[in-house]
Order: sequence, then structure tokens, then C-alpha cells
Amino acid sequence: MSTPRAYSVKAYAAGGAKEPLAPASISRREPTDHDVQIEILYCGVCHSDIHFARNEWGFTQYPAVPGHEIVGRIKKVGPKVTKFKEGDLAGIGCMVGADLACPQCRAGNEQYSPGMIGTYMATEPVIGGPTFGGYSENIIAHEHFALRIPENLDLAAVAPLLCAGITTYSPLRHWKVGPGRKVGIVGLGGLGHMAVKFARAFGAHVVVFTTSPSKKEDARRLGAHEIIVSSNAGEMKAHAGTFDFILDCVSAQHDIGAYLAMLAVDGNITLVGAPEKPLPVAAFSLIMGRKSLSGSMIGGIRETQEMLDFCGEHGITADIEMIRMDQINEAYERMLRSDVKYRFVIDMKSLR
Repeated sequence: MSTPRAYSVKAYAAGGAKEPLAPASISRREPTDHDVQIEILYCGVCHSDIHFARNEWGFTQYPAVPGHEIVGRIKKVGPKVTKFKEGDLAGIGCMVGADLACPQCRAGNEQYSPGMIGTYMATEPVIGGPTFGGYSENIIAHEHFALRIPENLDLAAVAPLLCAGITTYSPLRHWKVGPGRKVGIVGLGGLGHMAVKFARAFGAHVVVFTTSPSKKEDARRLGAHEIIVSSNAGEMKAHAGTFDFILDCVSAQHDIGAYLAMLAVDGNITLVGAPEKPLPVAAFSLIMGRKSLSGSMIGGIRETQEMLDFCGEHGITADIEMIRMDQINEAYERMLRSDVKYRFVIDMKSLR
């Protein structure tokens, strides 16, 4: 097959680690056999976007176009596409492709495939160069990686489900969170607020750990049964050794040992936040109680569709604040100050 035609697309990109995002023109390509082209209507803003734009993980290629919480409408389909037709609503999360043949892909864990192609931070498989994310007019993906969107949900508020939603849903499901389980959520931000909603919907007893006493009322509104101010030694001591599972959603440096002390015997903490620097862990904090510390990265396509369908059935979406594309640099600074309830979403018509 001949190389598909490339064309220019409006986007917002970082030109370097210390440069603000600014208008840019990037190259996309026409769909190949199994690809879909999606006109992007809304794009959520994830803390990973900041890490990526500012090269805080050390492997960013510039120009860098972040954005992996994407919802829009199918504009074109490749000749062999069967999953979608033009005009359908669709979502794209953190992946746009993979080999689909390796053991992880066959198991439904495309996110762990060695051949996984990230929505950004990867290499475009057909025309080369870096993949560009959702801060742009449209995007191309293999049809397998495009997701059906429940039509009863607010489309803008669905966008963060494609990362914040599945990032929290997947480990809660993996560790069998449900009735009779005491579950802690560390941090009430973009990830944490979704974790509270899911854990409550699964029937668990939900406790939020926060450094901000001012967030107590909101935590209860979102579904928490109890709130612990983590800087209050008395509150922490009262709950020590009682949690079956804790989901740590914090991307900043913090004392992981304080939360390991909260676990019951055989309890687990799963990290979904990604601090820039390693978190020190004392061996005895794990040994005493046969506790475990693990991590989780989004979910596979099958599980992400399951999550979206669950949200459609239970009326779950993200709490969002809509912004224009030209407000993205201000939004980044506000995110770093935790000044958003709870996820920024870009109205992409403001780019056009």
C-alpha cells in the first residue's frame, strides 16, 4: 500500500521543556485500511500532559502535542473499518495502536504491549516522527483503539474518563473493590475524584485521605463515607491497620510509608500518580503484615469500554471546568496549585 497523503492540522504544542504551549501546525495522515479519523470536540487535561510537555520524564520529543482524553466524531474511516461509520461519536485514550498479536494484546492488556503506540510519547507507525496528542483538530487511530461513547452522558465530561476514569477504574476492579471492603483514596484531584465515584458505585466503604480540610464537604458530595486529614496524626492513628486497599492518586512527593501503615494484613496500595522522583519505601513497612505495593497504568481497550458502559449505566462523569485552548498554560499552573475541581477540559472549537 502506498504511503497515505499527509496534511496539516492546527494544534497547540510545546517547543521545548521551558517553553509555553503555543499555536502550531502539525502533520497528520489520511486513514489506512483499519484507521479512523476523529474530529476532536473536547480534550481533557491530565497531569501527565504537564510532565510530557516539560520533559519531566526525560524522553519528550519536540514539538510536543499533549492530550490523551479525547472525544469527538468520526469524520473518515478506512476501507476495512467495521467498528464505526462516519458521524459516530468516539473516544481515544492513551493509546492509538499496538501489534494486537502479542500475549498482552491477546489478553486484553494492550497498555502493556511492547508494541503499544501512545497517543503521544511514541513514534507514528506509517509516516514516522512523534505521535501528536489531542490538543489538535483531529487524530488518527486504529479502529480497535477507538471507543464507543454512551450517548446519555455529557460529552465534555466524558473526556476525562479516557484517562482519569480508566486509570482509577482498572486497579479498583483488579483488586476486587466492592461491598465489605474498606478503601482509601489518597488525594482528591482529577484522579482521586473519579476513584471516589467508582469505589462508592462498587459498594465499598470509601475513605478519602486529603491534606486539605476544606475538601471534606466535597469528598462527601462525591461519595466518601469518611475523610481523614493526613496531616492530623490522631486521625491517621485511629485508622491504622484497617484498610483492605488504598489507591494513591498523588503525583507530588509524599510519604508512602504513612499510608502503608494504614493497611490491614494482606492489604495493598496501588500507585496511579506518577511523582517525578522515587518514593522511599522501608522494607519493614511491607514485611510487617504481608502488605504489597503495586502500580497500575490505565486499562486495556476491553476494560475501558466496560468502564464507559458502566458510567453510562450509572450516570458517572468527571467534574470539569471548561477552558479555551489559549488558556492551557494558565490551566497548567492552576493544576500545579490544585486549583481545579476536578479536571480541565478544552473546548476544541476554540482552536478552530
